[in-house]
Amino acid sequence: MLETTHFLDIDDLTTTELHHVLDRAAAIKAGKEDPRLEDQTLGMLFEKPSTRTRISFETGMTQLGGHAIFLGPEDIQLGHGEPLSDTSRVLSRYVDVVMARLFDHEDLVEIADYADVPVVNGLTDDAHPCQTLADLLTIREAFGGFEDVQAAWVGDGNNVGQSFVLGCAMAGLDLTVATPEEYGIDEEVLAHAAEYGGEPTIAETPAQAVADADVVYTDVWISMGQEDERDEKIAAFEGYQVNEGLLAETDAEVMHCLPAHRGEEISHDVLESDRALVWDQAENRLHAQKGLLVELLNK
Repeated sequence: MLETTHFLDIDDLTTTELHHVLDRAAAIKAGKEDPRLEDQTLGMLFEKPSTRTRISFETGMTQLGGHAIFLGPEDIQLGHGEPLSDTSRVLSRYVDVVMARLFDHEDLVEIADYADVPVVNGLTDDAHPCQTLADLLTIREAFGGFEDVQAAWVGDGNNVGQSFVLGCAMAGLDLTVATPEEYGIDEEVLAHAAEYGGEPTIAETPAQAVADADVVYTDVWISMGQEDERDEKIAAFEGYQVNEGLLAETDAEVMHCLPAHRGEEISHDVLESDRALVWDQAENRLHAQKGLLVELLNK
């Protein structure tokens, strides 16, 4: 059982709660636990399109015995004149938990402020904590825990990267980050990670970041809504592709939250190689979110 009402970023959990959610997710995945959320409903708000987020939440809620409702931008008044506060208060009268995948993080905060049920961040431009839960579950499975595991983040210091930095700090996972200077991890996030005793090492080059890595993580350079920045970002990220050349001197496993732009941030050969933990990582969205939902709703 969690003390927090909402899950807007990974540090809404305490470090103890983070490990407890991961334990629960692993037990559900292994078939050692079969918790039920019968007669409970998940309302899913989507401003951004999704593959893994929608399918994993909807499937997870169904497997737990509950029900999920997809609410896209054309299905409800979100963004069409009704205040977010009104949408949130009405949803709270109908559903048991809300998952929202939005552009503006402040919109998510407003929804949570007015909700009487748990609100889960399915992604905003600032954070992607559900992805971080799946990432940590994947690393724990692959390496038997977090002790003596060295992770590297190579690429854009985006929402996925920022939540991963905090998650690594909370889990006690050593992390090295390599980003172009103008696309680095937010200074506030770095400072917050330091409060957990896990401020990442900032490498000057991708090669330095991966030199001692056990697992190398990357994500797209051009996120949804940034298409007009494409030429600028492609130029800025030259040399940051995770490919066989970058990994030549390491046996590191590779992670990517998907969708991947093959030939940009990661090569096709690496993504299809035995190094890739990507598919386990994608599957673990399902298990990690089931663990989270059970902990949020079984109060």
